[in-house]
This record gives sequence, C-alpha cells and structure tokens, in this order.
Amino acid sequence: MHKDDLLELHEQMVTIMEYFKEQEDIPNGAFDAYDQLDVDPSHVHKSKSEHKHAVFVLGNSLASVMSEDEFSEAGRIGKRMEELADDAESKI
Repeated sequence: MHKDDLLELHEQMVTIMEYFKEQEDIPNGAFDAYDQLDVDPSHVHKSKSEHKHAVFVLGNSLASVMSEDEFSEAGRIGKRMEELADDAESKI
C-alpha cells in the first residue's frame, strides 16, 4: 500500500473513531492507546511505518468498541489488529 493510500485509510478510520466518541455507551479511554501515539493523518511528515502502526492501533480500538466479547468477529479482528500493531511497532 502506498503512503497516500495509507493516509487516506487513516483519515477514514479517524472519522469512524470520532463518530464512536460521540456515542454515550463507549467506555472512557477506549481510544487512549491511539491518542497517545500522537500520529494523525495530517502528519504527512511522519513515516509510513508510524502511520501503519497508528492504523493498526486504531483498528484494534475500533474493533474493541464494536465487539461483544473476544470471541465475536469484531473481537477476533481486534486481536489480529493488536498483533499487527505490535509487529508494525517493532519496525518503527
């Protein structure tokens, strides 16, 4: 995936995150791991690896707020996103 495509995906995922943050039933701190990264789609100067890591961390958070439990489809996706985030972090 090209960096431009990754930035677009990142931006779309942030839009989804903002939607969820407006919902009342989302636990406080659901997106803290992503917020602490200090990488957002407008940071085009950040490396592709940093954006890739941010996308996986955000994907994990999104899947977590959508999952019923760790065995639901969203829960399994969240677990895979966590693994991919760890792998991407090791390459930064």
